[in-house]
Amino acid sequence: MKKLTVGLVGCGTVGKGVAHLIRSKQAFIRARYNVDLRLKTLCDLKIDKKFLGTIGKVHTTHDFNELIQDPQIDLVIELIGGHHPALEIIKGALQNGKHVVTANKAVISTFGQELFRLAHKVSRSIYFETTVLAGVPIVKTLTEGIAGNQYAGLHGIVNGTCNFILSEMESNGIAFDEAVKLAQAKGYAEADPSLDINGKDSAHKLAVLVMLAMGKFIQGSDIYTEGITHIAPEDLKYAEEMGLTIKLLAIAKKKGDGIEARVHPTLISKKHPLASVKGVYNAVQLEADILGDLLLVGKGAGQMAAASGVLSDLINAGLDNATTDRTWIGDAPEELGALKLLSMDKIETEFYIRLMIIDRPGVLSKITGILGAYGISIASLTQKTVSKNNVVPLVMLTHTAKEIDVRRALEKIVKLGSVKAEPVAIRMEPL
Repeated sequence: MKKLTVGLVGCGTVGKGVAHLIRSKQAFIRARYNVDLRLKTLCDLKIDKKFLGTIGKVHTTHDFNELIQDPQIDLVIELIGGHHPALEIIKGALQNGKHVVTANKAVISTFGQELFRLAHKVSRSIYFETTVLAGVPIVKTLTEGIAGNQYAGLHGIVNGTCNFILSEMESNGIAFDEAVKLAQAKGYAEADPSLDINGKDSAHKLAVLVMLAMGKFIQGSDIYTEGITHIAPEDLKYAEEMGLTIKLLAIAKKKGDGIEARVHPTLISKKHPLASVKGVYNAVQLEADILGDLLLVGKGAGQMAAASGVLSDLINAGLDNATTDRTWIGDAPEELGALKLLSMDKIETEFYIRLMIIDRPGVLSKITGILGAYGISIASLTQKTVSKNNVVPLVMLTHTAKEIDVRRALEKIVKLGSVKAEPVAIRMEPL
């Protein structure tokens, strides 16, 4: 039986879930996988004493160096998030001959190549299944389950908080701020939800997916990122009237020797399977050259969803080193080919545009004239009858247009005296 002695850094919500699972699933894992998981040390600045009473005998410390330098510990679990000291903990663990399990998408997306090179050098493994879809096995699927496939593109709902907010706004017609408060009350959003609602969390996860699916190392900060704060209930209502819905999508596509990588609210058909993914559920659709389209769906938020992914990594670490003595890190530390990240200005999509305009003759012709001057063709146009102070919504769908042309056209349109609010422009994907 392979004995795996574990140290855990970060005893927050997910960390507590992992500690509970190691204890409650210990007998099952021994019987099923012949792996004996032992939690030796917990490290956190503040550890709940009541919680300690529920997981049996375990050593505690406030100093992560004590844990990563302990020769009895085989593997370190890092669950504190952020760049520092998480990076130092992971590097220190590897340099001290320990494998690593992490749920830290920020560290993997930013320092992944550096960490993978170090892991190869010291013949140790980094497991990071939980970085993207919590317990849904997207990493294992890409690297092992459908190995040999190449990917033309992927579309993902990878942030449960944003998906819950948009689902509530669509289903119940509530405002954005109200939906955020509801997400916080249910434990799906942090007290400061900015990392989720501004799209940065999704960008970190997309960087990991691009690395795994396309062999290109990019950072979350390099990805065009737009959050959901400007989405209003009326946008979801108008979309539904057109047989569409709005999702915050993480999108990557291969275009010759380049890659599109972007995160933004996106209109998709209600008939597409991604449209039915609601609440805190996440999903990723992959376009594989051999298998074809593949959709993975599951809970992307919550204590046990994430803890389940960490436990899976722990079991795989035990199995990998017991049976083959190999180091498995999900991907090679070098890039495949000479792929480059394409500028957002070069992206071409269809657009939904909502303008708040004064209802008077000649306004529409000025707006369509500006759009036409930038080569933007209108597929459909509706002027809503709802009026407040003689200001009405004008909703348009465009044919495929260049990102930079739409941006420049809207910059001119907003300067018209007849336009009374910032335009809302939402990209569309013909899935």
